[in-house]
This record gives sequence, C-alpha cells and structure tokens, in this order.
Amino acid sequence: MRRTARLLTGTALAAAAVGLTTAATAVPVYAGETAAPGGLKVYPSSVVPGDRAMVTTAACGGGGSAAGDASAVGAGTFPLAPGTGDGEATGHFEVPPSAQPGTYEIVATCGDDERRVTGDLVVTLTSAAEQVYPKGSVKTGVGGALGPDPVQTAAGVAALAVAAAGGTWLLHRRARGDGI
Repeated sequence: MRRTARLLTGTALAAAAVGLTTAATAVPVYAGETAAPGGLKVYPSSVVPGDRAMVTTAACGGGGSAAGDASAVGAGTFPLAPGTGDGEATGHFEVPPSAQPGTYEIVATCGDDERRVTGDLVVTLTSAAEQVYPKGSVKTGVGGALGPDPVQTAAGVAALAVAAAGGTWLLHRRARGDGI
C-alpha cells in the first residue's frame, strides 16, 4: 500500500514538474511581432475596420523597396519605401470599413529579387482600447469562497480540516495494522 502511494505521489510530482518546465520554456509571442527575422511586421497587429495599418520589413535590404499586397483584407496593393538608415522598408494601408473580422495574410514582394515576406493582420469589431471586461460575480446559486457570511465560511473550512485530519489518522492506523 505504501509503495503504491509513494509511486503515485512521485508520478504526480514528476508530471507537475514537467508541466512547470514546459510552461517556463514556452516562448511568448507579442502583438505585432513575427517569428521569423526579416519577416513582415504589421502594426498594430489588431485593427477595426476603417483603421490604418503600417507594415515594415528588413528582408528587402538597406535601400530596397517593395510592393505590398493587402487584397486579402480588401485594401489592395500599396508601396513600401526604404526607411531612413535602419534598413527597413515601410508602407501604409487602410483597412476598408467593409472588412469582416478574422485573420488576414499581408504580403510584401521585394523589388530586387521577388522575395516574398508575409505577416498577419487581425481584424476585430472592437479595438483593444475599448474592450469591455466583465465585472461582478456570477449568480450560480452555489455561493462563493467568501460568501455573504464569513462565519459560515470559517465553519465549513474547519469541518473540512477536521475531516482531512481524521481521514489521515485512520489511514495511518490502517497502514500500521492497528485496525479501525
């Protein structure tokens, strides 16, 4: 019995440690960034219909220009001009008011060697600045951890603690062979 309990406890701890390690090594992705270096960056990465978006890329070289294509979202083509000394080409386009919510691929083709780079644009119905977050509690009929009466909450916690201690004591006696 003890060996099985130790085995199960060790397995649970190992699984928890692997889960923590996996979560700690995950790479965060920030809005407006692309994973590939030299890809197409879209700012802001999330817009509402009618907003203006800017794209930049360093994939076309220091003095290179590019042709942008936002026809997936309905904005058509737009030019990307070389930036000032940073080696990036920059362009702007306006998302049409008729654009539907979703994720759209924006493409830029370098003028020199026809290299293509892509980035994603997310169209939403509300901007991040005007998002509404829920307030208050949900009326489920079950109550909450700090319900309306703290005395009842404390009594419930005490009852659970006594039950846990009693169960542990009984299992300990059973494991020693004293019986119940």
